[in-house]
Amino acid sequence: MLAFINSQNQHPTTCVIWLHGLGADGYDFEPVTEMLDLPHIHFILPHAPYKKITMNNGYEMRAWYDLFGLSNDSQQDAIGIEASKTEIEALIAHANTLGIPSHRIALAGFSQGGAVALHTALRHTHTMAGVLALSTYLPLKHTLPAQKSIENQSIPIFMAHGIADEVIRIETALSSRQQLQDAGYAVEWHEYPMAHSVNANEIADIRQFLLKILPQSDFMA
Repeated sequence: MLAFINSQNQHPTTCVIWLHGLGADGYDFEPVTEMLDLPHIHFILPHAPYKKITMNNGYEMRAWYDLFGLSNDSQQDAIGIEASKTEIEALIAHANTLGIPSHRIALAGFSQGGAVALHTALRHTHTMAGVLALSTYLPLKHTLPAQKSIENQSIPIFMAHGIADEVIRIETALSSRQQLQDAGYAVEWHEYPMAHSVNANEIADIRQFLLKILPQSDFMA
């Protein structure tokens, strides 16, 4: 898994690992990271491997895991999700070798990438700065009670969704939010008049959230 790096500083002390959606690649959110205008943050935008997607008649595309459907009761690719978690944790470990501690690293993701970001952050055994789950849902929810990390029980969670999303319906995201809250997580929830996409108001809210969990003052110090 190759990663596209978008960074304006040579000695970063904080970073965001941002996962794209199904069929896209790491370059997909490069314009968004530029719009955020947060030069103190080191953005890592990995490319998912190519996989045959069952829901799309076996068509091969970049994907973090296989998809069988998008309803609450659809079969889920537990092996694929866990494999992506392992890959993302390897990127976290790499950031650690660059001198960026885990508590200064956030995970972010859109759609399928958001599902992997949530799954990984809630199970990671070192405290993280936060997780942004955009137009997505909580995967493998039945395994969370046994697998969740004590270190990230208080992790800041940003969830955002379009009220007109016909790919992952907002009801699915709201159900995930409730499951997270029932598990004791604090969720900052946002919804926007959009489909399965990102808009300017959401980007502004993401910027404020990132400044809160990864403040520039720490970088300046």
